[in-house]
Amino acid sequence: MACAGATGTSGPIHWTYEGEEGPAHWGELGPDFETCGAGVEQSPIGLSSSATLNPADLMMNYQPTAMTIENNGHTIEVVYDDNGSTLTVDGIAYKLLKFHFHSLGEHTVDGARADAEMHLVHQSADGGYAVVGVLINAGAENANYAPVWDHLPATKTEPETVEGVSVNAADLLPVNQTYYRYNGSLTTPPCTEGVKWFMMSNPVEISADQLAAFQAIYDFNYRPTQPFNDREYLVTANMPATL
Repeated sequence: MACAGATGTSGPIHWTYEGEEGPAHWGELGPDFETCGAGVEQSPIGLSSSATLNPADLMMNYQPTAMTIENNGHTIEVVYDDNGSTLTVDGIAYKLLKFHFHSLGEHTVDGARADAEMHLVHQSADGGYAVVGVLINAGAENANYAPVWDHLPATKTEPETVEGVSVNAADLLPVNQTYYRYNGSLTTPPCTEGVKWFMMSNPVEISADQLAAFQAIYDFNYRPTQPFNDREYLVTANMPATL
């Protein structure tokens, strides 16, 4: 999950997805990144299809947003308008801040990795995070993704609003919105924990050409799965559920 990133005495800490600044070493890059190595509730994880599956009951109130898009050096991200778009969980409203993409998928299901993955990042008034994750596979062309895909910035940019173009996060979700729920972290430094994760159990499809267009820019921007440790999958009422 992309984030602003921590800073050191000489500026932002540089991190990547491979080599000496890759995921295996994020926790060593600076004190602000220590949770990446020492955390016990890290994301992504290897999901089990036998885990408790929540019904399609998430309270999403998404409105269309102007197409404000950026390449932040780690992913392609759409910054959402402050237009009342929210996800309500356990009585708490989380404002939709942005959504972005990873290739390959970050979460696995029974060990299988999707072609890509989208994260819709939300934040509550008290600073808590909630993320809705959507697995993406190559298949049929997806017109709902065209407003984003038609404006993918190939190189690192600042957020730029494309005049006359809008997108609605609701259109990017699978039709069947059953999901797995667990407590985890940001998937990029500083790997902050306490994140409520809602992974859609059904993937969406985009065409092979659409997938290739993203992978021409980012084809290896995913973090490997992290130990599940003693966590449990959660049901909608936030009660533990066994596998």
